Amino acid sequence: MTPVERKRLWQQHITDWQASGLSGMAYCQQQSLTYCRFVYWRKKLAEPNQVPDRPVRSGFAKVAAVPGPETSEGLTVSLPGGVSITGLHAGNVELLGAVLRQL
Repeated sequence: MTPVERKRLWQQHITDWQASGLSGMAYCQQQSLTYCRFVYWRKKLAEPNQVPDRPVRSGFAKVAAVPGPETSEGLTVSLPGGVSITGLHAGNVELLGAVLRQL
């Protein structure tokens, strides 16, 4: 496959993924694609002057204590857009990781 053909193939995959409404990981599984290669081509084919809708993630999250009454409900994680995950504790913290990886 020539480089031009490869570029066209991946551009079609990116277009199909955007129209699918699936996460990148789900699309790759459905199409039997390697996710890291998908991410590579998605970045490579992005327009160079394109400004992302949200800031680039550094891998760190801002954490702030919110004063309020002490409860035994566990940890609450509030995400941008108003989504909150409550009732987290040592017994289900792995669930939080699985949920955040899907976002």
